[in-house]
Amino acid sequence: MKARARTFWTICAAVCWLTMAPAETAAWRQATQSELASVLPSRAPVISEHIETEMRTASGIVDTRGRFIAGVVLITAGYSADGRYSHYLLVQAPVRIGGIALKPGQYVFGWTRAENGDSLSVHFNDAATGALVGTTDARWIAGSGRIESLRIWPPQDKELIQIGRFGIPYKLGAE
Repeated sequence: MKARARTFWTICAAVCWLTMAPAETAAWRQATQSELASVLPSRAPVISEHIETEMRTASGIVDTRGRFIAGVVLITAGYSADGRYSHYLLVQAPVRIGGIALKPGQYVFGWTRAENGDSLSVHFNDAATGALVGTTDARWIAGSGRIESLRIWPPQDKELIQIGRFGIPYKLGAE
């Protein structure tokens, strides 16, 4: 009888474990424009400045706990960040973008085009200090239809952050 009970509970634990792993991914969805407006600043704090954002370019995902990973294009003309950063990123859950592990916080990123034109070199910086967090590549998205200033795809669709026709894969919960 004890062996049957142990087998039963082992099977129950395995089923729970197997069903919970995808549930973390499935719990994320595309954020609405009103949700994005409530968490993204109209003027992003970047080092010692507050740079205007272009809210119509905002994109992000939200989970069932209300945590966001969201970004927006910065309007950097006339600011010291001009040419260094192009986007503001709010991270409220651990995420690995390319090979860069980002903890919850505020970041800015910019990019330079590779000489061959097939990729972008994207550098992520801490928004408060400007300190470099890491650099990764955004690759050409084959057959990409719509060009997006910024699009953060929900994980069940694509684990991808799209910048123009280029994309960077991401993985949620990776520290």
